[in-house]
Amino acid sequence: MNAIAEIPLPFVHDLTPAQLTAHQANTASALKCDPIFRDPMSDGSLAPEMCLVPPGVFEMGAADEDRGFGELPRRHVSLEQPYALGCYCITAGEYDHFSRQTGRYWPDHLVRATGRQPAINVSRDDARAYLDWLSDQTGQRYRLPSEEEWEYAARAGSARRYCFGDSLGCVAANTGSYQISGRGVTGWRRFLPFCAPMNQAVDVGLYPANLWGLHDMHGNVWEFTSAPWIGPIDALHRSTRPGQWFVTKGGSWFESAWQARSAARKPRMWDELDVNLGFRVLREIA
Repeated sequence: MNAIAEIPLPFVHDLTPAQLTAHQANTASALKCDPIFRDPMSDGSLAPEMCLVPPGVFEMGAADEDRGFGELPRRHVSLEQPYALGCYCITAGEYDHFSRQTGRYWPDHLVRATGRQPAINVSRDDARAYLDWLSDQTGQRYRLPSEEEWEYAARAGSARRYCFGDSLGCVAANTGSYQISGRGVTGWRRFLPFCAPMNQAVDVGLYPANLWGLHDMHGNVWEFTSAPWIGPIDALHRSTRPGQWFVTKGGSWFESAWQARSAARKPRMWDELDVNLGFRVLREIA
């Protein structure tokens, strides 16, 4: 009997925080794995740290009053199989290890990150090469997440704008501006920022994780998904090659907190490179 099939498929927004973490733990127990794990690689090192995402049903998309450019209306989505998503986006150090092993280096003229900063200026083709190498090294299938898989994991049961609630402060994420709530400020002090934006991507994991252990799902860098962009393209982003646009999620240090909502999405071209664009890996669970 399939142990996972015996776990009821919950509507995760009805679960309490304790029930959401228990759902992850119970799924890990049924799979005989840890909620957070790293696969061994054939070169003797370890793959990126992965967070187990349990199956469930959730409400994807933005409320009508929140919907911005290209955002989709709310609808129920079922994810019937568990999977693992990177606890962090791929770091420069992890990408450097791949480069040394394969000879696929960053071009010298591009801005490069270091250490535990997100790997930036990486194209989707480069990300795909990294995923192929990681799959070969571990014997597991690694790929980019779908938009549904990304948003479900980012929410971790939250039906609010962010996994932390309806506002996002500077202690929760690295974005270009913040939505501060619960502070009544009057007089000249209302013109002062409560905290200053970082104006660059910072090391992964500096901000709190959501209930399933995933860090930086809001802000720091936009992240690739496998989803092609279907819908309007802004006048500044006209493409002569239909089908070359893909969905990115999560917002970044450059945009406001509003762009970092779980439902927010942005089109990027297949071969686009940017200092605020990275990727996070998904590992399929047999």
